[in-house]
Amino acid sequence: MTIRTARDAVTAAALYLRWLGFRDVVQPEDTSGAPYGPGSGFGIELRGPGLVAQVDPTTRPTSLRAVECLWLTGLAASVTSVSFSLAGYEEKARARADRLRLPLFVMDLTGTPQPLNGAADELVARGV
Repeated sequence: MTIRTARDAVTAAALYLRWLGFRDVVQPEDTSGAPYGPGSGFGIELRGPGLVAQVDPTTRPTSLRAVECLWLTGLAASVTSVSFSLAGYEEKARARADRLRLPLFVMDLTGTPQPLNGAADELVARGV
């Protein structure tokens, strides 16, 4: 799926998560309590049973704060956290995600997510 809009990036990430074995992956309608969404600077949230994912469709690398907030959201809900970014990640964000074992994926404009760290490689290898 070619990525032309933020919606395309979210759709590509949702399809990939379903391919990994996560079921019923959706963008929640009510994100009032979530740190994600338009204008948040953290990307767009996807959820499914046992999952919270962040999709950052911006042209800036995903920040350390966004990675930490995603990890805390997953920890609080006792679910797997996964991050997707079009522009990659800040160096500190990548380092923190590695320490937290948070899977990071980078997406190219063809809509193909690529694992960026060991946690993402493990998720791809084992699935859900």
